[in-house]
Amino acid sequence: MRIKFFIRVLCAALSFTTLPRFAAGEDRGKEPSKEITLPSGVKMILIPAGSFLMGSTKGKDDEKELHKVAVDSFYMDAREVTQESFQELTKINPSKFTDTQGPVERIRWTEAALYCNARSGKEGLKQCYNSQTWECDFAADGYRLPTEAEWEYACRAGTTEDRFFKGGESELGEYAWYRLNSNEKVQKAGRKKPNPFGLYDMYGNVAEWCNDFYDPGYYAISAEKNPQGPKTGNKRIIRGGSWASRAKNCTSSARAADAPTTPDICQGYDTYGFRCVRSAK
Repeated sequence: MRIKFFIRVLCAALSFTTLPRFAAGEDRGKEPSKEITLPSGVKMILIPAGSFLMGSTKGKDDEKELHKVAVDSFYMDAREVTQESFQELTKINPSKFTDTQGPVERIRWTEAALYCNARSGKEGLKQCYNSQTWECDFAADGYRLPTEAEWEYACRAGTTEDRFFKGGESELGEYAWYRLNSNEKVQKAGRKKPNPFGLYDMYGNVAEWCNDFYDPGYYAISAEKNPQGPKTGNKRIIRGGSWASRAKNCTSSARAADAPTTPDICQGYDTYGFRCVRSAK
């Protein structure tokens, strides 16, 4: 089944009709729009360039190396990639919890990368991923998974505490589908309150694949400008917690990781999904 999936995605990417290179509201001669709507109807939010302190002094050991990070501006999907959007491009829906408006889940990292390529191809953008080596071309103008630094920066949205809202765990249910309110399954995307940037479900619903390899000690050697994670590794980063997560794992800094092609079913890859980003330059 997985082999058929790769073939279908690659064929789909090659067969799409080229659409306008930039979405409605974009103009190379003007400042980037704060929000754009793609031909597919997917909304993306402009995340402005800036810097922040990445990590936490309160979390697990792999979070505790506080370090300053600066990132360039980029666009991020306002919502997690839905089953409807995934199926439109790939012609399949691997999700356990079938709901066209729910986030797609049971997604391997490689499948998320192939979706990014297919979405780029549909819009006439340069694909970011080499499907042989899985290297990412960050200079390409197509879609890709966020770096871990981009994800945390976008999630924090200028805040510095454990979460982007005040009130702690008692208010988490207003922003996230997690263990205490999810009814043990994913829920429709974008039904909770967004963060200050206008991004939905950054905590809970599905945990989101990032581009980076995982190294518990990487923060100590991270580049300050646009870090892209370790060069190699056995696992890829997952962020944000899911419908099955405890509240303590639904924070801006909490880190998780799993194998990109053979996720741990016992750990629960029916909790894994993703959202896309794209350069704003």
